[in-house]
Amino acid sequence: MSKLRRIVLDVLKPHDPPLLEFSERIANVESVDGVTASLIELDQEVQNVKLTIEGDTLEYPTLEEAIEELGGTVHSVDQVAYGEYVVEEQRTLQDD
Repeated sequence: MSKLRRIVLDVLKPHDPPLLEFSERIANVESVDGVTASLIELDQEVQNVKLTIEGDTLEYPTLEEAIEELGGTVHSVDQVAYGEYVVEEQRTLQDD
């Protein structure tokens, strides 16, 4: 069975917990090796955050549950990487 190595999520989260705490708590989920969180948009009620999560054998249901426990909602799954290693995207002529 292929292993989920990276997932990029578009998440809507409340202002509390702050982004630092939110990211740290996601990083502490079992199977997560690292998290990068980027604030995309901020309004009065929620923050739109891009989460890039990596690990050797990520479990999406566990990640989604952790996000929901923190008051967040997965808005979309924007990228996934499965396999023995992560294949980085390469620019092509069509990208210019």
